[in-house]
Amino acid sequence: MIATLGRADKLLATGEIDGLMRSLAKFSQTLRVVEASRAPDLEAQSSRQWGPALVFRRLWENQGLPEIIRKLSSDRKFGLDVERVSFAMALQRLCEPGSDLGGSQWVTTVEAPGFGELSLQHFYRTATFLAEVRGEIETELSLQDRNLFTQDFDLMFIDTTSVYGYRDEENELFRRGHSRDHRPDLPQLVLCVVVNATGWPVAWEVFPGNTADLRAMEKMVKRLRKRLSIRNVVVVADRGMISKDSIKLLAEDAEAPFDYILGCRMRRQKEVNDEVLSRAGRYHPVADNLDVKEVLVGERRYVVCRNLIEAKKDKAAREAIIEKLKGIIAKDGAKSLVGNRGYARFVKIDKKSVSINRDAVEADARLDGKFVLTTNTSLPPAEVALTYKSLWRVERTFREQKSTLEVRPIYHRCPYNSIGHIAASFLALRLEVGLQRRLDERKVEISWPDLMRDLRQVHSVIVELEGMRYRLRTSMVGTSYQAFQAAGVRPPETVTLLGPVPVDPPSTEPVQMSLL
Repeated sequence: MIATLGRADKLLATGEIDGLMRSLAKFSQTLRVVEASRAPDLEAQSSRQWGPALVFRRLWENQGLPEIIRKLSSDRKFGLDVERVSFAMALQRLCEPGSDLGGSQWVTTVEAPGFGELSLQHFYRTATFLAEVRGEIETELSLQDRNLFTQDFDLMFIDTTSVYGYRDEENELFRRGHSRDHRPDLPQLVLCVVVNATGWPVAWEVFPGNTADLRAMEKMVKRLRKRLSIRNVVVVADRGMISKDSIKLLAEDAEAPFDYILGCRMRRQKEVNDEVLSRAGRYHPVADNLDVKEVLVGERRYVVCRNLIEAKKDKAAREAIIEKLKGIIAKDGAKSLVGNRGYARFVKIDKKSVSINRDAVEADARLDGKFVLTTNTSLPPAEVALTYKSLWRVERTFREQKSTLEVRPIYHRCPYNSIGHIAASFLALRLEVGLQRRLDERKVEISWPDLMRDLRQVHSVIVELEGMRYRLRTSMVGTSYQAFQAAGVRPPETVTLLGPVPVDPPSTEPVQMSLL
């Protein structure tokens, strides 16, 4: 008991409770600020973005990144906190993706210890540092993951993408090649990312922009063995990665052959189209809307997968195309069909007439709702199918890497700094996946853009009142509280006393006077 104020009913009836509250507020620093905030003459000294720095800083620490970076930079005389700049670069990729120049300006709008002291040169020097030690960071993180998250490396998903840079000239890294971004005018590099079965980013590598996917995968596999000491791995890759050479690389490597599960091109691979899909056999149910059957062609093992719901969708889409084709043929003939690949495969053009190619329609119907896999593993067909379906995780990783993290385009002229830029993006990806996994564990379904939008609205506002400085936290909006809760961060108090207003020391510069 602090004090006896009287009967509640009488205090409320007479209005005396309001007077008591105003009197007690004089002895509370935070309530004084809340009351004063309603006054029209109170002005905030600054307002900075606070939410993302609080949430992702905790995830950064949980992954052991401060200790790893400080360890790797301990023998270097930088004169700056490399760990702090590394976190700032990773956080920028999540909140305000762009160039290092933009990042050096963006940190001044963020409430985080030490961010206000960072400049452009700190970003450039840290990018060079990350490029130099990124192999060591990757190795340290893999060891940390195994101990901290009990991660294993029995299953690996590998995929490649291209990342272009704004530059005219080529160098040893940026080369012109097949551009997935439809920018053949710009030099590019090839980025290869590896994630495990749970979608956790494990490793990445960059290759010259004219490197073919197979060569990139070959080099990536060899570096996985060397850098992370990975031996017993099942490599899972989509249809774009499969070829006789890729199968030979995985299965016949003298160093340590890998098991594989690879998607097949059903239309382009003659063996798959002619023998595998035409082979009779009974499908066995695996999960909702997924049936599988096994087909052996010589020593090669295939698994045919069928989704009946997707089969209905494919059939409906094809029938809609055929109906539209009939109208086009009757009205315009073949002229409007030139160059339209979606229509051309169902059309038969003779010298005198244009008609629907019924053989092509029947051949396409055989593929409805199906996909075919080839594997050298001894896994049951059901596990092979479910494992390949997990490939969406690596595809999601690439979508995040390209959009949320904005790896591309790269503005650096120095190839080394470009690699450092991607290293910071990889660290940011680990933070994003870490938060997403915690939300999934809590069964919280939130759109990532919506989540980041709500987090960015949590601001730190500095105000001054009667010679004292206070920090106000803006309201938690939307899904921001769920992000704090998932990361294990307690939201700051609404009002925090920071201390007396600092007094500027008197100027020591001489005063110049002129006589008129």
